[in-house]
Amino acid sequence: MYDKDIAAYRAYCKTTKLNTTTNCYFNVRMFATQYHDTITMTHKDFFYIATTKQELQQAIAYKQQQYYEYRKAIHNSDDSIHSDSSKIFTLDSTIPSIGLVPTMGALHDGHKSLIQASTTHNHITIVSIFVNPTQFAPNEDLAKYPRTLENDMQLCKNLDVDIVFIPTSQIMYEEDEITLNPPKKMGYILEGYYRPTHFAGVLQIVLKLFNLIMPTRAYFGKKDAQQLLIIQKMVRHLCIPIQIIGMPIIRDFDALALSSRNVYLDSKQRQDAILIPKAIFHIESRIIQDNERDTTVLKNEAMKILESLQIDYMDFYTHDLEITTRAEKCIFLLAVRVGSVRLLDNLWIQ
Repeated sequence: MYDKDIAAYRAYCKTTKLNTTTNCYFNVRMFATQYHDTITMTHKDFFYIATTKQELQQAIAYKQQQYYEYRKAIHNSDDSIHSDSSKIFTLDSTIPSIGLVPTMGALHDGHKSLIQASTTHNHITIVSIFVNPTQFAPNEDLAKYPRTLENDMQLCKNLDVDIVFIPTSQIMYEEDEITLNPPKKMGYILEGYYRPTHFAGVLQIVLKLFNLIMPTRAYFGKKDAQQLLIIQKMVRHLCIPIQIIGMPIIRDFDALALSSRNVYLDSKQRQDAILIPKAIFHIESRIIQDNERDTTVLKNEAMKILESLQIDYMDFYTHDLEITTRAEKCIFLLAVRVGSVRLLDNLWIQ
């Protein structure tokens, strides 16, 4: 019933004419198809672009008000709502759900799957685009990290995103910031070993976004498995009332896991990188078809496939990131260098 309400609300947005006078009261920017006759515009002909915290909160407030108007409209127009108690939504108790998709831009089909999940299961979807400097070490690729804002905006528009939040570092950070340390056991191994300041920066920006937006659900890709597990832990330990949704890895035409950093690979490196999913699929096949659960056997077989590449780490871990000797209810994690590019991949094992 809940998802039906979301679908009905989004259909309402696509057909309800926009009151431009009301909308322009808010100090937010609109990325819109240009209409000569604004009367023909509907609520889904545009989305909000917020670049400051105030603009973001104004945009959220407007979208919430729009939802309340929708609830009021169907409450007044559909007498059948009163005939079935299971369909009653009271105006004071029903609030719109908010889905947040935090990104650093350079959006691809992996991000697309997160956005689509959010728009399916939430009344309001917010995508943040922010290349977060605190999760990059001085020797990392902050300056050259791919930035494709125009394409990102078009993708968001096509996917019915409601609000895109594009802040600057000056908006998100102040001097002498309070910081947040990752858990000692989970935060300084694997990616945390090679990038010891990384997860502190990730948690810092994610917590800021959570506090600014207060989403119902937040969506993260399972490709960055360690990040996902640490964020889930932060939400549990800090009692943050947000549901963290991990979404499956999306792969390219050649099975390489989609990543914004794949653009750094030349054609030869791309061919070499395909060995990574080959090792992943080999392990998956051995588990499913042969019921091979000995992690030493599986790891040695994967090592043979990847022997021409530089492996930073590769092993089987529990969801608490402890090494396990049995491939069951765990994650096979690996990071491989192809030239100067570090590529992450994994397999979530039942």
